[in-house]
Amino acid sequence: MTQTFADQPWLTMLTFAPLIGVIAIVISRMIARKDDDGAIVAEEQAQVDNAARIAALVVTSIVFLFSLGVYALYDSSVGGYQLVEEVAWLGEDIKYKMGVDGISILFVLLTTFIMPICVLASWRSITHRVSDYMIAFLIMETLVIGVFCALDLFLFYFFFEGSLIPMFLIIGVWGSTGTKEFAGVVMPSRIYAAVKFFLYTLLGSLLLLIAMAWMYAEAGTTDIPELQAYPFAAEAQTWLWLAFFASFAVKMPMWPVHTWLPDAHVQAPTAGSVILAAILLKMGGYGFLRFSLPMFPAASLDFAPLVYALSIVAIIYTSLVALAQEDMKKLIAYSSVAHMGFVTMGIFTATEQGIEGALFQMVSHGFISGALFLCVGVVYDRMHTREIAAYGGLVHRMPLYAFLFLFFTMGNVGLPGTSGFVGEILTMTGAFKVNSWIAFFAAFGVILSAAYALRLYRQVVYGALTKDALMAIPDVDARELGMLGVLLAFALYLGFNPGPALAVFSPSVDILMETYNAGLAAGGR
Repeated sequence: MTQTFADQPWLTMLTFAPLIGVIAIVISRMIARKDDDGAIVAEEQAQVDNAARIAALVVTSIVFLFSLGVYALYDSSVGGYQLVEEVAWLGEDIKYKMGVDGISILFVLLTTFIMPICVLASWRSITHRVSDYMIAFLIMETLVIGVFCALDLFLFYFFFEGSLIPMFLIIGVWGSTGTKEFAGVVMPSRIYAAVKFFLYTLLGSLLLLIAMAWMYAEAGTTDIPELQAYPFAAEAQTWLWLAFFASFAVKMPMWPVHTWLPDAHVQAPTAGSVILAAILLKMGGYGFLRFSLPMFPAASLDFAPLVYALSIVAIIYTSLVALAQEDMKKLIAYSSVAHMGFVTMGIFTATEQGIEGALFQMVSHGFISGALFLCVGVVYDRMHTREIAAYGGLVHRMPLYAFLFLFFTMGNVGLPGTSGFVGEILTMTGAFKVNSWIAFFAAFGVILSAAYALRLYRQVVYGALTKDALMAIPDVDARELGMLGVLLAFALYLGFNPGPALAVFSPSVDILMETYNAGLAAGGR
């Protein structure tokens, strides 16, 4: 049979393309001149570091352009999985199967779009073990793209858990300085945050692995589309839903298993916080849509009130906690928990508006929250502190920065005209269809988000410029303006014209709803 152009393994090539950058960086290190101890000589280390930066930027940029080409092959007018690849992997039943639908394709694009920005954000701030750092980001890009493309249960798990490793290293090796005492042991704060991040996410995923093994034994397949149509018994759905929930809730992260996130954000380098907020948090929401709703519809319906309660607590409680923060990064981290509460609320309304709103909110949050962490990084690179009290009156020295920071602050609040508004209003519309009180409390959370966001902006940007250390602080440079400007453009475009993104989601959301409702009907619900 003759293969057409669209039948080529485009998703495999896209997924593993970042490893070309890894190979290039490794080669540059191998050919560099070494001393007697095998270390690169000092006069060549700077060249190797610059080569690693350039290789990472070039490769991630090419991967983004390649992803646009893959998207051009995707027919957004129809639902279902497209660009499917399938070959034998582990025996006859467990296969290497890749494919995308309207739910996953935009997350692939978001991932490839954010990665070059992360490389640029690290251009000057990362000065030691630069090549290792760039390798970690390139490997992470491969693993995250794999998460959104995998159509086999165990292939998904491989990518899903593999993404923990580079993030663990990015926090633990290149994180902030400082120490923390835990159980009587004094350790670097970044090590504490990295270990906490790893243990939380790994322990949750052990239950996920056990559930996947049981599903394979029960259904005789690990094919995700087939499992979405498999009629699991109601009691089995309950236990499977809880096992999947344990993993995805930590990844989101949902209250009360969110406590690893503020520590991880505070200790991570700027680009680590950007990729964590923009991409890695979304894997939990993606998991709920790919697995929980279609595979366990009865359990999803039964546990929906629990999810609503946890979501509302996250929206209100973490917003109140954000109000009390004195560290800019920690405040934005708690803000992310609150915004992910809108996502989980929208998903489990099991309504078209709720699910599409949750998807839109995740994409929008990738732009806006990532940009907010970049804004913190801009002033941190200059002042080497994230304490809100260390700033004030920046508008007098950094007017362009003040404008950019204001835009993303308003987007985080959900100002109409920004992408943040669309996701919030759709999720609350879906919630209102289920229960008006859920929508009411969610709306109250929006008011709180305005309180902590505007407090942060007022204390950092407004007021008199009285601190001597700020008298000569420079405004954003061309590199920083480019990063923040392109994020602003997308957040503004999606705010005024959400139709194209919703049109991509809609056919696949319709299929998801049909699968969910058919599963409920088959179980007599």
